[in-house]
Parts: sequence; C-alpha cells; structure tokens
Amino acid sequence: MIRFVDVHKSYRVDGKDISALQPFNLDIADGEVFGIIGHSGAGKSTLIRLINLLERPSGGSVLIDEVDLTRLDDRALRDQRRHIGMIFQHFNLLSSQTVAANIAFPLRLAGSHDEEAIASRVAELLERVGLSAHRDKYPSQLSGGQKQRVGIARALANRPSILLCDEATSALDPQTTASVLELLAQINRDLKLTIVLITHEMDVVRRVCDRVAVLDAGRIVEHGSVADVFLHPKHETTRRFVDEALPEEAAGGAALYAHVPGRILRLSFRGEATWSPTLGRVTRETGVDFNILAGRIDRIKDLPYGQLTLAMQGEGTDRALGALRAAGIEVEEMTR
Repeated sequence: MIRFVDVHKSYRVDGKDISALQPFNLDIADGEVFGIIGHSGAGKSTLIRLINLLERPSGGSVLIDEVDLTRLDDRALRDQRRHIGMIFQHFNLLSSQTVAANIAFPLRLAGSHDEEAIASRVAELLERVGLSAHRDKYPSQLSGGQKQRVGIARALANRPSILLCDEATSALDPQTTASVLELLAQINRDLKLTIVLITHEMDVVRRVCDRVAVLDAGRIVEHGSVADVFLHPKHETTRRFVDEALPEEAAGGAALYAHVPGRILRLSFRGEATWSPTLGRVTRETGVDFNILAGRIDRIKDLPYGQLTLAMQGEGTDRALGALRAAGIEVEEMTR
C-alpha cells in the first residue's frame, strides 16, 4: 500500500541543511496497522506527513498503490489526498461548528452538494464512533475522548483507504486511550483500512499494531512484527521503550538477581503456548528447581504472550532448556 524508496528529509535553517530523516526504505502493507515509535524529535511526525505530502521529501519517492506522489501535479495530489484521512493529537476541530458539521466539512470540501447524502453519511459515522446523541453539540461541550472520536469520524468521511494517526492518544487519559485504540482496531477490522500510527508509547503499539518501526535521531533503527520487536528488542532505543513496561528490570536488568542462585533465564511464550503448562511438565521430567523472579501474561494485539524471568538450577538444566525450546518456547539466558 505505502512504499518509501530512498526517502530523506532536511530543513534549511540559518543557511544550513538540518537532517530530519536520514535515507530509508520502508513498506507498509495493505490493511495492516503500522506503528512508528520514537522520542520527541526523532522524526516520526515528519515521516507520517510524508505519506500525504504535507511534508515533501528532500529526495526519494513516496508511493501509494504504486503511484509516486512526488511526481503528481497539485490537482492530482489533491485527488490522492482524498483517499488519506488524518487524525491529530489536539483534535483540530472547528470550534464554531457542531459535531455533525465538523464531520460533514470534508465532504463539502470535496465538492458534495447532496444534503441528503451528507446527512446520511454523517449519521452513519456518528453511529460508528458512538456519538449519535451528540450530533448537535459543539466541541467545547465534549470530553477529550469524544473530541477525538469526532476527529476519527471526520477522517473517515470521504471513505479513505489510509488513516494516519498523529499522536492520536497522547492528550488522553489511560482509560480513554484504551477506548480510542479499541475503536481504531475495530475500524481496521471492519473497513480493512491501512492505519499508520505514531506514538512515543510502546503500550499503544502493543495494543493495536501489527508491525512497528523504531525511530531514533532521524534513523529507522529497528522494524518488524510487534511481537518480535517487543519480546526481543535489539537496539538500545527499542529496549528503553520496552523497559518502560518493566521498570523493576529496567533499573538493573539481570544484575538485580546477582544474589540469586542458579542460571537466570527469560522465557517467552506466544499464542497457545502461553496457556500450556509446559514449564511444569519439563521441570518434573528433568528434576530441576526453578524460582519465578518476574513475569507477565498479556496480549500483543490479538496474540496472547507471556514472559517469565526465572532462576533455574539442577543437573538437568541443560536438558530442561532443550525441552523448552523444542516445545516452541524462546529461551534467553541472562548474563550477570
């Protein structure tokens, strides 16, 4: 659906070129939810705005369905942008217009004059985002979560094939964030939209994304499936994001367990293996002892997963590790 080919972006500041994005190649598949994560200033907002050419690349090509947007004239680019919806961190609603009028605005902007068709589309979108009872209210009368739902409905008005989410949950509290993410996941399932979502929170990526790219100082330092990146981060920046979910381990890593006897292991389970009593079976068969030091069971989008940090000791430890790996459990030995 979306391809970046040798794309880079620089800004001219005081007569000097300042690099915002170093040259990169990236593919985003049709119908997936793709996350872009990075700290402030990493270049993620610049990257997402390259998709609809709100920012033009300094070099390279941005292709959507094999159409190179960088080669289009203004009229053709406007036509392409109608297939790309965008929602924003601070909502960007028209304060003097009602909820219904805000949602209708892109339809009128696209040249629609059929009032009956506009009203029908607005009603359909209000129902989808759960705001049918608020159609005649103004943005000042809505909560933050309701405003963002209006922003989502507005972005869907012209039936886009791509939805861009620019820090769409950063201004929301945790409970509201969860409900907005579930709405985006439902839209992805129902409408088969390609969603590109930028954030500085790994938990947002974990909840809704299929794949993720990690940005650091204008470079893509790691990308892949969310399960691979989340469970086995390779770059230091990625590890810092993941460690935010494990503050007790982030503080000292394996050194926290320097006083614990045995070999310190991290076991990762995915899918049905998460619910299987494999660890208990293997330890009984091999006669090893283990002590669970930390752990969690959760989901990466729809995929159940588990991670356990444990100390294992006994003569059968090597056999136990082999049996765990043979059962599809990923085993990492942590050095102290």
